[in-house]
Amino acid sequence: MPDAFNRTPPPLDTRHSTLDTRSAGRYLVHEMSDAIGPSPAPGPAPSKLRIFFRRLLSFLVLWTIVLMALFSGNRLVSDYVFLVIMVFLAVSGLAEFYGLAAKRGLVCFEGWGILGGVLLMIGTFLNLTGVLGTSGSPARVNDFETGFLILFVLGLCARQFACPSNTAGLVAISTTLFGLMYVPWLLNFIQKINFFPGVEGHYYLLYFVVLTKSSDTGAYAVGSLLGRHKMIPRISPGKTWEGFAGAIGATMLASLLFVHFLGHRMAGMNTVHAIVLGVLLGLAAVLGDLMESLFKREAGVKDSGSLFPGIGGILDLLDSLLFNAPIMYLYLRHVLTASSASPS
Repeated sequence: MPDAFNRTPPPLDTRHSTLDTRSAGRYLVHEMSDAIGPSPAPGPAPSKLRIFFRRLLSFLVLWTIVLMALFSGNRLVSDYVFLVIMVFLAVSGLAEFYGLAAKRGLVCFEGWGILGGVLLMIGTFLNLTGVLGTSGSPARVNDFETGFLILFVLGLCARQFACPSNTAGLVAISTTLFGLMYVPWLLNFIQKINFFPGVEGHYYLLYFVVLTKSSDTGAYAVGSLLGRHKMIPRISPGKTWEGFAGAIGATMLASLLFVHFLGHRMAGMNTVHAIVLGVLLGLAAVLGDLMESLFKREAGVKDSGSLFPGIGGILDLLDSLLFNAPIMYLYLRHVLTASSASPS
């Protein structure tokens, strides 16, 4: 027989068949998608202006409830509604912080930290209201907090000893402790302002809340209109030096207006203190906002949480308040009421 019949056939060229198969697959998918209908396009992302006003509205609603309770005249309502809201803010904010840490790959004892935050807030409240018999002296309340933090650290060490599988004990203890200090401990200064002995603490609380939000509003308004020079773009690309100046200016203006109309209800307050506090609280509000931006950027998220859809989380509403609360408390204790303070 001819050699042609005994020759092994050449291998098939599969390149074209593979391409044809892929083309057919794409064609089939295209046809199926046409039959089903076009996939819905994602909606437009909310603008910065809309997000800002949503957060401002949420902030106003939250603090309107707090302040209405405080000025209600009924101590049971004013004290315990205030406590419930403070504990809610502490737990929610702490859970968000530990969530950011987890996204960053940092281990922590989340349940232990949240439990510690609740106990710290309630314990401080009971001291401030005299239930534990230590009211009347700010130093005694501070001693309670110091003792609690020492026990909390010891508890974290014991928790680590009971978890031999966790080889990152240093990270877990440090992250858990920092979360407690960053959220509940700083929030506790709001309680200490409200229940400060010998003064009408509600007015100081209202004062520092108004100034804090004035800082945020001034920074956004001036930064949006005139912002050209970036502050720290690696942390927060949207913040400018012009916005920073707007924050300080708006805080000082709000401080002077507040003291002009309600300064007679605030012991030791005058125009000089109003200017000084306007600068201090405006600066601290910006730093607090930048600090939370740093945490979110390292965690790779836009918002600290999703408690408020389209707005963000609790930390997005509290970031500037957390740093302002201790400054307001320390100024109230060591400057405004220093001459009339009771002995420690």
